[in-house]
Amino acid sequence: MKRDVQIIPSLLSMDLSCMRVSLKSIPAEVKMLHLDVMDGAFVENITFGPVFLENLRPLTRKKIDAHLMVANPDKYAPLFVKAGADLVSFHPETSSNPVSLLKRIRAMGSKAGLAVNPDVNEKTILKYLNNADYVLLMSVFPGFAGQSFIKSVLSKLKRLKALQKNYDFKIEIDGGINEKTGRMAIEAGAEWIVSGSYLFKGKNMKNKIEGMVK
Repeated sequence: MKRDVQIIPSLLSMDLSCMRVSLKSIPAEVKMLHLDVMDGAFVENITFGPVFLENLRPLTRKKIDAHLMVANPDKYAPLFVKAGADLVSFHPETSSNPVSLLKRIRAMGSKAGLAVNPDVNEKTILKYLNNADYVLLMSVFPGFAGQSFIKSVLSKLKRLKALQKNYDFKIEIDGGINEKTGRMAIEAGAEWIVSGSYLFKGKNMKNKIEGMVK
């Protein structure tokens, strides 16, 4: 894939009635899958819990990236690591001690990430970056799949990109990603591109991924 870019299918858009078939439709070159975890408190919707991940984990060798859109990540992040998440991100404003939680996720053997909503200034996470492996920029407001990409997030992405010379973190983006917006995000500096509805709708996910990164 182009440069160090990874396209990450979001399992929220997968056909959950036949997970094995849906997982087999994902190209071999895809190395990571994204799991949107919603609790009905931090966001309105409710999706996956640790038990779901425990059942998913034996079905794939790909890394699983769990985005915790929950009101109590201090409690749930360790549970998702134990359930098999290779990467876990959370919204720092929901944690009683973001640095401690980042360190705990890492100590348990997973990568630790900070999730940033479209209306949150990236300056609010600067004090945490020394302990983060990646930053997940939301290009929609979390809670539902199929929303439109918020272009103003690209400016935030570019500012974060400039900070990479001082810190060691990857930039991930999620929300409203299709071929056009995926290319825009890659050109602005994103390295991990999460896409759900666009990739899973219709057939030939491989061609869609190649169109995004070519």
